[in-house]
Amino acid sequence: MVIFKVMDQLRYPIGQYIKPSNFTNEILKDYVTVIQGFPAKLKAETEHLPNDQLDTPYRAQGWTIRQVVNHCADSHMNAFIRFKLALTEENPTITPYKEALWAELADGKTMQIHPSLQILDGVHQRWVKLLKNFGYNEWKRGFFHPEMDRVITLDESTGRYAWHCSHHLAHITFLKKRMRWQ
Repeated sequence: MVIFKVMDQLRYPIGQYIKPSNFTNEILKDYVTVIQGFPAKLKAETEHLPNDQLDTPYRAQGWTIRQVVNHCADSHMNAFIRFKLALTEENPTITPYKEALWAELADGKTMQIHPSLQILDGVHQRWVKLLKNFGYNEWKRGFFHPEMDRVITLDESTGRYAWHCSHHLAHITFLKKRMRWQ
């Protein structure tokens, strides 16, 4: 039982996403702040790491730091597109993707992280511009997620992506702390 708890802590260092019962303006503002600050925080934690550290998994059977950074670029590009679809179509059905397989492709597994850090910076600037201009109606728009078999509203999706930012940043910071890296 203790082994599973340790594995869960390594897999979900900040816990799993918990949807609030009510998306208040304060909660939404906090989510936007997390999303806005993520690229700079990720860059500060990773850009100085040598290849051997970038190629260290954050847990057994987990992704390397390199894969985490490149995954975040993939994931957040998809999120931004999903938001734009939800804002311009009526509950569009999004296309899920196999993120674990994407992380194994050459651009996810072996490519330097600088291009992904640049992508995240640009995508997040545009994403935050949208989010900061949302009113009630925009937050309540959504997209149909076929794997979840329901419509995900943009307020919920923003919360999930704020969690996603903090979740993957914690993978990296906790690994660096465990390994005693600077």
